[in-house]
Amino acid sequence: MSDDTAWRRAPGPGPLLLGVRHHGPGSARAVRAALDAARPRAVLIEGPPEADTLVPLAADSQMRPPVALLAHAVDEPGRSAFWPLADFSPEWVALRWALQHGVPARFFDLPATHTLAWQRPEEPGAPDDGSDGGRQQVRVDPLGALAEAAGYDDPERWWEDVVEHRGGAGERDVFAPFAAVAEAMAALRETYGDGGRDRDPVREAHMRLRLRAAQREFGEQVAVVCGAWHVPALRAKTTVAADRELLKGLPRVKADLTWVPWTNRRLARASGYGAGIDSPGWYGHLFRAPDRPVERWLTKVAGLLREEDRIVSTAHVIEAVRLAETLAAMRGRPLPGLGETTDAVRAVLCEGSDVPLALVHDRLVVGDVLGEVPEAAPAVPLQRDLAREQRRLRLKPEAVERELELDLRKETDAGRSRLLHRLRLLGVGWGEPVRSRGSTGTFRETWRLRWEPELSVRVAEAGVWGATVEGAATARAEADAVQAGDLADVTGLAEHCLLAGLPDALPVVMRALADRAALDTDVGRLAQALPALVRSLRYGDVRGTDTRALAEVAAGLAERVFVGLPPACAALDPDAADEMRGHVDAVHTAVGLLGETAAQAGPGHSDLRLRWRAVLRTLSGRDTVPGVLRGRAVRILLDEGELEPQEAARLMGLVLSPGTPPADAAAWIEGFVGGSGGGGMLLVHDERLLGLVDAWLTGVPAEAFTDVLPLLRRTFSVYEPGVRRTIGELVRRGPGERLRGAGRAGGTPGFGAEPDTGRADAVLPVLRLLLGLDEEGAATGSDNDLVGAGR
Repeated sequence: MSDDTAWRRAPGPGPLLLGVRHHGPGSARAVRAALDAARPRAVLIEGPPEADTLVPLAADSQMRPPVALLAHAVDEPGRSAFWPLADFSPEWVALRWALQHGVPARFFDLPATHTLAWQRPEEPGAPDDGSDGGRQQVRVDPLGALAEAAGYDDPERWWEDVVEHRGGAGERDVFAPFAAVAEAMAALRETYGDGGRDRDPVREAHMRLRLRAAQREFGEQVAVVCGAWHVPALRAKTTVAADRELLKGLPRVKADLTWVPWTNRRLARASGYGAGIDSPGWYGHLFRAPDRPVERWLTKVAGLLREEDRIVSTAHVIEAVRLAETLAAMRGRPLPGLGETTDAVRAVLCEGSDVPLALVHDRLVVGDVLGEVPEAAPAVPLQRDLAREQRRLRLKPEAVERELELDLRKETDAGRSRLLHRLRLLGVGWGEPVRSRGSTGTFRETWRLRWEPELSVRVAEAGVWGATVEGAATARAEADAVQAGDLADVTGLAEHCLLAGLPDALPVVMRALADRAALDTDVGRLAQALPALVRSLRYGDVRGTDTRALAEVAAGLAERVFVGLPPACAALDPDAADEMRGHVDAVHTAVGLLGETAAQAGPGHSDLRLRWRAVLRTLSGRDTVPGVLRGRAVRILLDEGELEPQEAARLMGLVLSPGTPPADAAAWIEGFVGGSGGGGMLLVHDERLLGLVDAWLTGVPAEAFTDVLPLLRRTFSVYEPGVRRTIGELVRRGPGERLRGAGRAGGTPGFGAEPDTGRADAVLPVLRLLLGLDEEGAATGSDNDLVGAGR
């Protein structure tokens, strides 16, 4: 049959207007059937005309929907818009049909250069152009109005019944559905006009101009695939001059377009070109199922549940099909829809439970599909470098959320870690660090990964910093260091640079860090910055990074904290004292972690621990320092072995004497055994400390006990119930009395008089493994050396 003969089958003169519902599988089937019957010489598709050059890429074997046309402003990449397409989208079907039959396919909506300039600030990433067929953002919902007229309370259910459940291929007149929808939309437009959309007349004027140009080029044999809402406007009799007048003075920006991968989850959101369909997985199934869609769907559901170790037999599937068909008949529907199949799955396959049903909805009704685009698609240089890094590190973007465990001692995992940290520095949040469920060593990281289509926009935005991920991250770090407002920002940036492996950015960051540290006189901010530097040193060691300059700054920062902390702790109110206690804990942890690293900064910094202990002794003995800080200082010194139990008991006795206000005494106890320092578990496992607290408590005079009790309740109330119960049992058995006896005998409270060599021998194999010793212990010493070190 010739094209002219086929075209004469199309209804009426003029172009063939195929009004569709975006992302409607029934519309997609009908479009394919109509194009096969009409055989047009050209196809016009709703979308930005700048994308015409991208049309041939849709025929590439690497192109797999869902995908989207991405338009972004060249000078402002964050200003962007998407036009998503699934394999069941009528526009995609029309595009593929044209490519397969050698027919020109062109987009004919308002250009993206105007759409982006017209985009409202409250609509990031979505064109405010009504390209959702008038379903989500217009004041009038066409489907809702038609469904209500047909006696339906649910527009989705009405659409399924009149469109999605029609066979399409068996229609005698393949153009009849489009004629009926166009007639319905014409009635709605007569009643509601443009539906409250002030931009629709402008868009439709441009559509008419493009349609006239196509007709001049190809004659009347032009097919148009657009939202059904626009069909009456395209049939309207207007002049070229009137349409051009509407387009005068439109704002514009320079725009770039490309194809990007899309996901089913994003199709299920009401934004942009997508109609915000609730069930893209279900619609895709309806489009691809050759026959018996309900039976095939329930078989797919059964397969998923079996993969999750649920018992689902063939009999279950048969019964679910019967139930779905019965429900459809009772509800007056031609075929079971998603509602009927969901009810059948819940009742039969899930045995009434919504827990497995939620899995079915997530995996099948919505789905975790991520599309693919060919490498030939236009992209900024940064995007191409990112794609190369992803292939090199075997780190494929996926729509499903997953956790990735990295061992930084392995070259590939270390490279993955650097890439993810660099992307975070650039604002591309592909991965999020999470707490590891396994080892907590610094050589291990855990990431939660999920690729979202919007990240393509973030990559385009980051392209202004460089052509490679490493170069862009380095430039961004240097710029952030110069613009950083306070010391904490720069220390965090230094940590990010080491995690991301950006040695070229460190000199600039270190200069900014040294400048901020020299000018900052707030001890609290200095103490807050020190732990981040120490973490950076530890991660730098794991990654083999030269951190000598960082060690110099960290040691100098610690020295300034040591000098400024005692006067900064004087005369603080309770809230400020609690905040300062957190700083003291952070500095103590940081100084402990500095360890041998401080020696890299020079011989003058090798005794940081000794100087820190001297600061703690100063804090513990000053009456002007709040009790919570004095108690915390005594506790740290006791844990470090720098304070004898007798001296700790003496200090406790002084502060808990009758002359000390009860609030100050309770604050001292809070600092000694309370807060987040694990005091409760320490009292459980270290009878020495429990004995000290018990001895003081039993020595409190009766007349003062009622004043102390409320404050003690506040201290011990933060402990878990099990910890409080265990402490009570230990006190009932009298641990304090045993400890006092042990102290008189000359032994260490809580420990035996002599080392238990038998128990020590049991751990020697593990120590040899950790230290890399051979079986004879010849690498660094003998077993006796290890036992001696343990003492």
